[in-house]
Amino acid sequence: QVQLVESGGGWVQAGGSLRLSCVASGTVFSLNTMGWYRQAPGKQRELVALISSGGGTNYADSVKGRFTISRDNAKKTVYLQMNILKPEDTAVYYCHTLTYSRATYWGQGTQVTVSS
Repeated sequence: QVQLVESGGGWVQAGGSLRLSCVASGTVFSLNTMGWYRQAPGKQRELVALISSGGGTNYADSVKGRFTISRDNAKKTVYLQMNILKPEDTAVYYCHTLTYSRATYWGQGTQVTVSS
């Protein structure tokens, strides 16, 4: 059974930084595309960043230059380093995986709150 467990969310003032982590189990992590999504109150879930099995990355325009996604295959962990945080970054952040067999899984989410 595939499980994704996020951590690292919290409260921070605008301009601050947070690092989210997502540990995967029950899957061949190194073959999976990993991603971070977020959902703010009253809004649809949106893509924040993706990292492929080969290390290629893709970012939402709203976070380019501020957020960095990375992965450690040995630890089965994907990270999201978030810098220069803005109040509009406030949301529940979800870890996502697309496995080599094209199955998708979600983590339970972690709250990020940025105050102005």
